[in-house]
Amino acid sequence: MAPGKATILVADDDRAIRTVLHQALARAGYDVRVTGTAAALWRWVEAGEGDLVLTDVVMPDENGLDLIPRIKRLRPDLRIVVMSAQNTLLTAVKATERGAFEYLPKPFDLKELVAVVQRALVAPRSEATPVIQTPEEVDETLPLIGRSTAMQEIYRILARLMGTDLTVMIHGESGTGKELVARALHDYGKRRNGPFVAINMAAIPRELIESELFGHEKGAFTGATQRSTGRFEQAQEGTLFLDEIGDMPLDAQTRLLRVLQEGEYTTVGGRTSIKADVRIIAATHRDLRHLTRQGLFREDLFYRLNVVPIRLPPLRERSEDISALVRHFLTQAQNEGLPRKTIEPAALDRLKTYSWPGNVRELENLVRRLAVLYSQDEITVDDIAEELAEASPPEPTTQAIPDGESLGAAVERHLKSYFSAHADGLPGAGLYDMVLREVERPLIALSLSATRGNQIKAAELLGVNRNTLRKKIRELDIRVVRGLK
Repeated sequence: MAPGKATILVADDDRAIRTVLHQALARAGYDVRVTGTAAALWRWVEAGEGDLVLTDVVMPDENGLDLIPRIKRLRPDLRIVVMSAQNTLLTAVKATERGAFEYLPKPFDLKELVAVVQRALVAPRSEATPVIQTPEEVDETLPLIGRSTAMQEIYRILARLMGTDLTVMIHGESGTGKELVARALHDYGKRRNGPFVAINMAAIPRELIESELFGHEKGAFTGATQRSTGRFEQAQEGTLFLDEIGDMPLDAQTRLLRVLQEGEYTTVGGRTSIKADVRIIAATHRDLRHLTRQGLFREDLFYRLNVVPIRLPPLRERSEDISALVRHFLTQAQNEGLPRKTIEPAALDRLKTYSWPGNVRELENLVRRLAVLYSQDEITVDDIAEELAEASPPEPTTQAIPDGESLGAAVERHLKSYFSAHADGLPGAGLYDMVLREVERPLIALSLSATRGNQIKAAELLGVNRNTLRKKIRELDIRVVRGLK
């Protein structure tokens, strides 16, 4: 649909936002009508006006989410874009399950909003918005906490996946909440009435993984005194969460690939094929692409699992969420019978300066420890400083570099010591990528420090494209601190 022929109906109770949206959409060539009430929006829709609805959630006379089903029943083809300052996973899920085309958390970028409007107008009408029905008794306890930009993108992705059975691969460091994301996909998805079964590949002896996954028949191996069901069978009509998939042995990878390709499997020692009616969600903290190059993970299996990749940001990349997380964990601790605690603002600011190598799990453990061990009602900045001082690793010692030694000679000296540390003189596979990573990380980190976190200047200093630098920052988990030397 050409922009000049499209009419956008905007409903938001904030006059300033209505003005900004009217100006931005009018500049993009659309005819725009704005209102501050759901009632006026409904009258326009009922009269057959408008080609697209752009609505807020909280309005004085009616919740915008409650209005969506009425609009869809009356005009099924009318696209609806939801805006909301209630930036939670539940808001995104509710918007999607009621039939919204897209969900935009506030504050949003106007260019992005105009792009979403354009996409909504030109998308084929045959593409029905996936509608799922959430339980009548919706659990308002949020499975994921945070309103940072990074988490908002996670919420939007999850909301789009709720009505599908697509295989999902969750990437993230330990402690970032990979199982919470998997549970959210199950609990709010169309398989929520089925079982959620989790298995951690790193916690099971390698020789038992196939039996754990697929089950075994009586007499299949020594000690198999009776038939045992595997996780696939236990997860029938539900979700199977394969945590730490990078630790799966190659033999088990081959069998898993067959399940994903053919939708069926056999038990260990069995001959009859069993249909696998499960949704697969996998997770890892390891670089699977690197493992495939080393021959430790099947490339074809990687692509089967990586249909929809989700990267969970480490806590250091969303430090603005720390306050909400701390308050959530304090409330959770109180509900479990631990003493009620508050935390002073300076203490929260101190928490935001820590790198959190253990991510959200480390923060949760710290909060619980503070709730139990400290007698005062308010957690102070001194309490936090003392705890973080004990948690911080000691500064690494540096070896003196001989005068006049070149970088190449220093690297060669380091590598010689690395080779000599192994009895046969041969380190493990993947040495090339490992050495590059060790050199790249300090080089990029020092360049960013020298440019005070300015990525454009750092890219120029390094002589690389800015997009390449940004990719390396993500891959190497380098923390960018702006304005500090």
